Amino acid sequence: MNYIPSLDLSAFLSKDPIKKQQFVTNLGNAFEEIGFISLKNHFLEESLTHNLYTEITTFFDLPKTTKQQYEIENLHGQRGYTSFGKEQAVGHAKADLKEFWHFGQEPNVNISYSKAYHANVIVKEIPNFNNVGMQAFKMLEKTGVFLLRAIALYLGLEEFYFDLWCSYGNSILRPIHYPPITSEPENAIRAGAHGDINLITLLMGASTGGLQVLNKQNEWVDAIPNKNDLVINVGDMLERLTNNKLRSTIHRVINPPKKSWHEPRYSIPFFMHPRLDMPLNCLDNCINSNNPKAYKDIIAGDFLFERLKAIGLIK
Repeated sequence: MNYIPSLDLSAFLSKDPIKKQQFVTNLGNAFEEIGFISLKNHFLEESLTHNLYTEITTFFDLPKTTKQQYEIENLHGQRGYTSFGKEQAVGHAKADLKEFWHFGQEPNVNISYSKAYHANVIVKEIPNFNNVGMQAFKMLEKTGVFLLRAIALYLGLEEFYFDLWCSYGNSILRPIHYPPITSEPENAIRAGAHGDINLITLLMGASTGGLQVLNKQNEWVDAIPNKNDLVINVGDMLERLTNNKLRSTIHRVINPPKKSWHEPRYSIPFFMHPRLDMPLNCLDNCINSNNPKAYKDIIAGDFLFERLKAIGLIK
């Protein structure tokens, strides 16, 4: 496959069982083959996307000393600001050429496991920043819930299998700023080749290109969604849960041509995580003699901790 398939969420939401089943089949086939799709008719409105980009551009334009006030060491990058050059892809010696912010699920006194979630960091210089960010968080989370219902049906599970684990999951909305490149990078790119940690990622359209996906033929494919579409991909948790049936595809963000080095790039992925106590044990119906169990049993919180250490956010 040398392209990213485009799907329409309205087919799954329709009352037509044939359209719904066709969406399930197309989604599952794409996630087995390349691990990525482009999605239209999701719940994130164009106006909200525009407002969020306005807010995050304003934040990243703040003086460095102001932004660093929001980089809180004991949060290990899980909320607030992470400065340039702090994160690298697993197996890469050089850090990615980016800085980013994290909005996360808010703790809820009525849900015991949410005590492990940190409160969001409030940016006092930009009055609407946190409000707009959390509006987008909720709409992307809502979209993700329906996608996981389709995935559950494809896997032969009950449609609402993931609802328990992902309602109030440990998800993250990450606005990313890739600053202009001012000198020849030494073996570093904007985001090194990696797989995502979580169940699924929902990516808002970036301000410029650069995202590439590695297909089964070991070829890099440009991931270019249609206007206002989301790019959706499988993460390592879902690959593990399905015993490699669904693919957490390696992807990267390459540097632009030298003539475009002066252009910054902004990107906003939503990393949909389950609750920290969700078992990621391989599903029984994804294990057989041709595909024996590939992973040890582990819960999502422990798996996340291991991966945060590997990418440098926890020392």
